[in-house]
Amino acid sequence: MNEMYLLGAAILLPILSGLILLFHQDRWKERRIKCLLIFFVMALTSALVVRLMFLDDYELVFWKLTDTLEIRMRMDGLTRLFAGMTVAAWTLGGVFAFEYMKHEEQEDRYFGFYLIVMGVLVALDHAGNLITLYLFFEMMTLTSLPMVLHSLSHEAVMAGLKYLFYSMAGAFMALFGIFYLYANGAGGSFLPGGSLRFLSSWRGSSGMLLFALMLMLVGFGTKAGMFPMHGWLPTAHPVAPAPASAVLSGVITKSGVLAIIRVLYYTVGPEVIRGTWVQNTWMTLTLITVFMGSMMAYKERLLKKRLAYSTVSQVSYILFGLSVLNESGVAGALSHFVFHCVVKNCLFLAAGAIIYRTGKKTVSELTGIGKEMPVTMWCFTLVSITLVGIPPTSGFISKWYLAEGALESGIGFYSWFGPVVLLLSAMLTAGYLLPISIKAFFPGNEYDYGRLEKKEPCLLMTVPMVLFTAAAVLFGMFPAPLLERLLELASGLVKGGGI
Repeated sequence: MNEMYLLGAAILLPILSGLILLFHQDRWKERRIKCLLIFFVMALTSALVVRLMFLDDYELVFWKLTDTLEIRMRMDGLTRLFAGMTVAAWTLGGVFAFEYMKHEEQEDRYFGFYLIVMGVLVALDHAGNLITLYLFFEMMTLTSLPMVLHSLSHEAVMAGLKYLFYSMAGAFMALFGIFYLYANGAGGSFLPGGSLRFLSSWRGSSGMLLFALMLMLVGFGTKAGMFPMHGWLPTAHPVAPAPASAVLSGVITKSGVLAIIRVLYYTVGPEVIRGTWVQNTWMTLTLITVFMGSMMAYKERLLKKRLAYSTVSQVSYILFGLSVLNESGVAGALSHFVFHCVVKNCLFLAAGAIIYRTGKKTVSELTGIGKEMPVTMWCFTLVSITLVGIPPTSGFISKWYLAEGALESGIGFYSWFGPVVLLLSAMLTAGYLLPISIKAFFPGNEYDYGRLEKKEPCLLMTVPMVLFTAAAVLFGMFPAPLLERLLELASGLVKGGGI
């Protein structure tokens, strides 16, 4: 019962606080007090989630919709991983936004929805069955939409509609699979290794099951930016405020990853698709996305849009690791989830700091910016090195396990072609990120050093970037504690019987 109260508070506190802020917009006379209260809500929500993470595994029913449909919540290893990363990234992004949103209109509306989405994501991370997952997945789309629409410009409205249509289309594809799985008795509760393997009702219609699963992979993969449903991501990110872009890329795209893991590894079981056309098609789509996203990022000249295409590519690294269906691949996917969350939040926050202090939005304008904003650009550079996968940063660890998983998989063509694509993508990543840092710190003789002016942002913006950067580097230098837990979790998912 204590678990129910704690989890209910962690979900409802930010949602109710956000609603209060929305209904009392522009009535706060003292902005500093308002920001302190918002921070208090985020910090308390984070504390509640951390407290839940230290409890034993549990399952509980929040609400019965019908005799067979339940809003069920769950605490297990995957919940701890995703919920912990969610509240950490969301809180740091919120702190950054306190300063950034000062130059934006309707900041109360932004923070209202920001808090609401935080509560929805906490609920999504704790979802204990498919219907709960789907309900909060859809709620996340609807509540995060205003963050894309924030400026209400024509470009923002069009981007928001694209985000909505893509997300709804993907969710409806996934809903078909949920209907099918519930009809065959597999929607009741998540079980590591898959609950469907214990049922005989699906065995006579495996063709239909595979079709339903393919729809679910593409549908939930929409939120993760997987080809061919990736189009919303590079459109939505450039128009959203930078803190919103950071959490869209670093956190919300991972909700698609979470949903796929819950379907494939907790409901169906990896053995159902191993060696089938579904696995081959899924791996093909992920590798297309990895390479295509990197190529588009390499060609893009708008900084935030370049980072958005990078997200398209990098999140499909995670999906590729999951599609390999072995322990090394899944461990690589889970570790890349952690590292990409840290890195991409930092990159977008750095881009936001540059926009906030200088107004520069294109890559060509950033020559010499390292002289003006050295701390910001050092953070940008170090996490860029992490994303490329250069040791001893954390990106090297995740890509090592992804390549190892593919090579160990024994799935013919993909066992060697996958690592080749990952290496090509890493080279392209270096090509579209590292030249920015080189020109930022070494602008050449044409740069006017006489007009040099320091434009470093305040601590509210700098501290979150520094913390993300430190995490990216330290996870790579001291990976053992995290990797041990991720390998244990991956083993339980692939073999079943673990948490």
